[in-house]
Amino acid sequence: MKKEITFEDFLKVDIRIGTIVEVNDFEKARKPAYQLTIDFGDLGIKKSSAQITNLYSKEALLNKQVSAIVNFKPRQIANFMSEVLVIGVYNIDGNVVLLKASKAVKNGEQVR
Repeated sequence: MKKEITFEDFLKVDIRIGTIVEVNDFEKARKPAYQLTIDFGDLGIKKSSAQITNLYSKEALLNKQVSAIVNFKPRQIANFMSEVLVIGVYNIDGNVVLLKASKAVKNGEQVR
């Protein structure tokens, strides 16, 4: 378990729901990954790199809603600027399973 944090610490993390509108292979990534373009409604369109190729095809990801942390500083990954962190958990096989809302919600809605 990680170090205990306060509720105020949690409030600093901005997790939002967005819809993947474009998926491309990330050929310059060290490990197999996709470049995702995600629509966060009023927050706009953001990009992310995600190592999720083992469980998800590009076609399956298109128009899928995902959860992402939107208030990290952008991070340069090879020749790509990742603006948000799509969140998931590792399954028993070590593959990332994406976290998402159980029902469709408006893009940009905040996870609370």
